[in-house]
Amino acid sequence: MPLRYTLQAECPETGARAGTIETDHGTIETPIFMPVGTAGSVKALSPRALTEDIGAQIILGNTYHLHLRPGREVLHELGGLHKFMSWDGPILTDSGGFQVFSLAELRKMSEEGVRFRNHLDGAYLHFTPENVIDTQRDIGSDIMMVLDECPPATVDIATARKSNELTVRWAKRAFEHYHNTTPHYGHHQALFPIVQGAVYPEVRRESADALLQLDAEGYAIGGLSVGETADVMYEIVEVVNEVLPHDRPRYLMGVGTPQNLIENVARGVDMFDCVMPTRNGRNGSLFTTEGLVNIKNKRWERSPEAIDPGLDLYASQNFSKAYLRHLIKSNEPLAMELASMQNVGFYLWLMREMRAAILEGRFPAFRAEWSERVAQKV
Repeated sequence: MPLRYTLQAECPETGARAGTIETDHGTIETPIFMPVGTAGSVKALSPRALTEDIGAQIILGNTYHLHLRPGREVLHELGGLHKFMSWDGPILTDSGGFQVFSLAELRKMSEEGVRFRNHLDGAYLHFTPENVIDTQRDIGSDIMMVLDECPPATVDIATARKSNELTVRWAKRAFEHYHNTTPHYGHHQALFPIVQGAVYPEVRRESADALLQLDAEGYAIGGLSVGETADVMYEIVEVVNEVLPHDRPRYLMGVGTPQNLIENVARGVDMFDCVMPTRNGRNGSLFTTEGLVNIKNKRWERSPEAIDPGLDLYASQNFSKAYLRHLIKSNEPLAMELASMQNVGFYLWLMREMRAAILEGRFPAFRAEWSERVAQKV
């Protein structure tokens, strides 16, 4: 069955949306945050912890990294990523384009695709709109992304327009190849194009207008949180969401802080991903219902207080700040697990709270209370 999006409620004051996305691997309640499982694993968290302990509904895998390790052939032989990592829920994969432009060396762009040296052994690889679809067919993700070019925020408007035109041409090729191929594992795979255009509203409108012709099951907004200010991000999201269809999910790629999530939900975004909760957690920075906590700070050395008294999760309630500080200071592996569980759990809690607020008609009050609160340092 195709991916199905149902809009359940919309805030008349802000445009925040609550809905559902039905996939063959389960229903996703939106707005939703997707924990990032770059190489087939959300760092320090097992699939059971993701589902039973913190309530993850969908995770993200990275096509670039999975292409390098374990490789397309291994994934295909072993039945796809769901089976490989024992994850029964939906999976979204990005195209790997962002990693090509941020991690790879000696990139050479052409109409055909991009040739580059990978960051592991320096071997040359060639990504095209077509073979990136083939790789994602082997991965077996429920939602796939087209190959795009992600320019930095600092490019001039002429460069942004030229880059976006290439991204649109690549998207059309990707969709043609998508329609000429079939899934390997018996479940539907949707394909989302990606709106680009850097920080220029007119180029973003051109991008969204062109991609509407593909009649996709959902649309992504890329190229943000790459150096522009938060206010510029919010402006671009507003511009793009004015163009994107009302009856399809909207995915803002690689964003961001809890405050970013609240403000972009207020602008009609449905789906998010970001490495921040796991990466920050591993470095001792915690997102909590009280605000931002630097657990390495000496003030927590003897604190018997729970990691997050306001969050009803296993890690949040059953371990003290003093204990987690001790684990991090001692470089104990359990520190990464508890901190990641806290941070990802907080992000998912925040999305559930926003969804409830939208459904109950109180999102503006929630936004007013929490938008600054989540950013304050404890």
